[in-house]
Amino acid sequence: MNTNQNIQVIDNLYKAFATGDIPTVLGSMNPNIEWNEAESNSMADGNPYIGPDAILNGVFARLGANHEYFNLADIKLHDMSNNHILATLRYDAKNKETGKTYNAQAAHLWSLENAKIIKFQQFVDTKKLADAETK
Repeated sequence: MNTNQNIQVIDNLYKAFATGDIPTVLGSMNPNIEWNEAESNSMADGNPYIGPDAILNGVFARLGANHEYFNLADIKLHDMSNNHILATLRYDAKNKETGKTYNAQAAHLWSLENAKIIKFQQFVDTKKLADAETK
C-alpha cells in the first residue's frame, strides 16, 4: 500500500471521529488491531486493547462518559516508512466530573496493512489529563 493511501485511511478516520461516526472509525481497523494508550494515561489499564470492540468499550465509551466534550485539533499527518503514519495533534476536552478543561499535546503512531489499521500507539501529555481528572 502506498503512503498516500495510508494517509487517506487515517485522514478519513479522524474526519469520522470528528463527526461521531464511530462505525466508520471502527471499520477502518483490522479485527485484530492492537491499541495502546500512553503509559500513565488512566485508560492504559486495558493495554493492549485487542480488536475494535475492546477499543469501543475500553476507550471510546469511557471518553464519552468522562468528558463533556473531547475534540481533536490541529491534526497533522506525517508519512513514515514501513506503512506507518504519525499524527501530531492536540486534545481539547472538558472533564465531566471535575469541570476542568485541558488542551494537551498528543501524537498517534498508526501501523497499517492492506488498508486497515493493525496497531495504534498513543503519546500524550498525561500530566494534563491527570490534572483534569483530579478535583
